[in-house]
Amino acid sequence: MTKYIFITGGVVSSLGKGIVGASLGKLLVARGYKVSMLKLDPYINVDPGTMNPFQHGEVFVTDDGAETDLDLGHYERFTDTMAGKLNNATAGNVYHRVIEEERVGHYLGGTVQVIPHITNEIKRRITLLQQATNPDFEIVEIGGTVGDIESLPFIEAIRQFKIEAGLQNAISIHVTLLPYLPTSGELKTKPSQHSVYTLRSYGIQPEMVVCRTQVPLGADERDKIALFCSVPKECVIECKDMKTIYDVPMALEEQGMTKIVLDLLKMENKTPDMSSWINQVNKMKNAKEELTVALAGKYTSLCDAYISVVESLKHAGGEFGYKIKLKMLATEECISMEDVKEKMQGVDALVVPGGFGVRGIEGKLNTIRYARENNIPFLGLCLGLQCAVIEFARNVCGLEGANSVEFDKDSPYKVVDLMLEQKDIAGYGGTMRLGSYPCHLIEGTKAKEIYNNNETIYERHRHRYEVNNDYIETLTKNGLIISGTSPNGHLVEMVEYPKNDYHIACQFHPEFKSRPTEPHPLFMGLIKAAISQKKKAKELCK
Repeated sequence: MTKYIFITGGVVSSLGKGIVGASLGKLLVARGYKVSMLKLDPYINVDPGTMNPFQHGEVFVTDDGAETDLDLGHYERFTDTMAGKLNNATAGNVYHRVIEEERVGHYLGGTVQVIPHITNEIKRRITLLQQATNPDFEIVEIGGTVGDIESLPFIEAIRQFKIEAGLQNAISIHVTLLPYLPTSGELKTKPSQHSVYTLRSYGIQPEMVVCRTQVPLGADERDKIALFCSVPKECVIECKDMKTIYDVPMALEEQGMTKIVLDLLKMENKTPDMSSWINQVNKMKNAKEELTVALAGKYTSLCDAYISVVESLKHAGGEFGYKIKLKMLATEECISMEDVKEKMQGVDALVVPGGFGVRGIEGKLNTIRYARENNIPFLGLCLGLQCAVIEFARNVCGLEGANSVEFDKDSPYKVVDLMLEQKDIAGYGGTMRLGSYPCHLIEGTKAKEIYNNNETIYERHRHRYEVNNDYIETLTKNGLIISGTSPNGHLVEMVEYPKNDYHIACQFHPEFKSRPTEPHPLFMGLIKAAISQKKKAKELCK
């Protein structure tokens, strides 16, 4: 019988509920249990696909084409499972389905209400995932903060679900903030007490409280939280700021969190195998050498906008024993080549990630040009491939004014165009080329070598535009190699510039499939090339 673990958050948002849930999932998987994870988001958007990254952070894309919350990336990376459409639900798509059901007479003319109709639909989403995956444990994270109006139907739904599941089949974990006042040197427990009080007023008594802190949790604070939140002292778990998020599972394990959860749910506490995880985390933490990687985008002031790219770089760096020092380049500030030259000083590699819209595009083109002309290892992702093609068309092929129709519909050389199947599509939500598609790798290319000479690979996509096939002959005549295509050869999936050590771009998002214990080959190739160049430079300086 599946056991359910519900995770709520209090005091402030962005506490790291997803990391706590993913870490617990990792610890259960390490014990041989099967785990499925579900993120319930209270916002009214049907999905985050149309949301500005400054509002929501990265949109994580699954194999089956769902545009989801970035926490699903953490779920996949920690538990080494594949998420899908059933692993994320929003208030928007919950209400959307209930309204659709009402329109076709499903409720037989009855009044449609939050209780029972909305709460029943939320419970149905929890059950759907259980039926589809049949896990030993289903971990359900409720987004937002307890006390928010929009999260009330979700809180009520899990209150009902816990009762229906029965004792010893479902527990609640509340993640809360303990603010630290440096002037008095105190950790304050009162906000957490109020948060749990609010949760209890909705009918949910958490079995465990996880305390996010800057400093270690003292015995007095632990006693106070246990007393006023009505949980045993051993169920007050410290979750202190760590060097890396990948340390969190071990920190929770040391406090016996998994054993307590298993005891509460009457499940066997098997011996966990965390050896490969610990080994990789130690590589990332203890690396003595350092590489500086520039990430050139327009959302660089919010690291969460590129969280999977950032983590993929760390995975690859750790594999080679290098720490990754990120240099975030705001491409709106890369106006001229002189600006770029100044900002790229000391940079060992460049990544241009995905995105939409014309803002910052010229800066992206300038950074790619600088990398190409100075043989700086470069990896372009999705829009990064389109920018690499535009830059090459302009500065190598001599097609002045070459552009994408997304940015300039009147460009004389539309080297990037709207995909044929996108021409008649109206609206933006969920209408792109989304999810996992096959890519055929061309013999004799660096791309095929990087992928261990596999002929076909599968990667996740999220785009509307593609390289215009009318210009492929011009591009290849001037030295650009098309190294990956769709199986029918109609879509360009990968390009490379063989004159450089590593100048590769892909139309897909490899960052979504990188894992701490299995870094993605394209990021490994980038870091390997950067290390090689750095070593050569050191030799020349001797």
